[in-house]
Amino acid sequence: ELKTARPESTATETRQHPKRAALPPQFPRTVIRHEPGNTQCACGCQLQRVGEDISEKLDYTPGTFTVERHIRGKWACRQCEALIQAPVPAQVIDKGIPTAGLLAHVMVAKFADHLPLYRQEKIFGRAGLAIARSTLADWVGQTGVQLQPLVDALKETLFDQAVMHADETPVPMLAPGEKKT
Repeated sequence: ELKTARPESTATETRQHPKRAALPPQFPRTVIRHEPGNTQCACGCQLQRVGEDISEKLDYTPGTFTVERHIRGKWACRQCEALIQAPVPAQVIDKGIPTAGLLAHVMVAKFADHLPLYRQEKIFGRAGLAIARSTLADWVGQTGVQLQPLVDALKETLFDQAVMHADETPVPMLAPGEKKT
């Protein structure tokens, strides 16, 4: 039997990553500036502003998207060439665009309001920004990982109780495309 060899992948091949589209310019923006507390170098010189890093985070108030524009100034010392910049604010998803408010909205809609992600995708599309269901699912997963310490603490508190009550009423869910629950 004759087998054809697969071409070996080389280390020089680069993996293509999907490009994140820019947030629509028509969304209202809130500018949040982050600057170091002190603009004087350890050597005693006054630091000079040499640039800034800008990142945008997507927020959602039911029916309206807004954008938080974070500007972190870069300051450098001309004498000792030290660079100082305010730290990046803590985010639920590092290097992601959703704010904690948007993630909270997605999680509450999914788990408290029983609103599936395909419906949230349509709602967000009507509000002016199409967010793919796969992206929403990724956000739900990453938020769940971040909430695990809270879940563990709640579980420990609940199991310390002598009696627990629970509502185990089933909630019917629509199967997408099948028109049945």
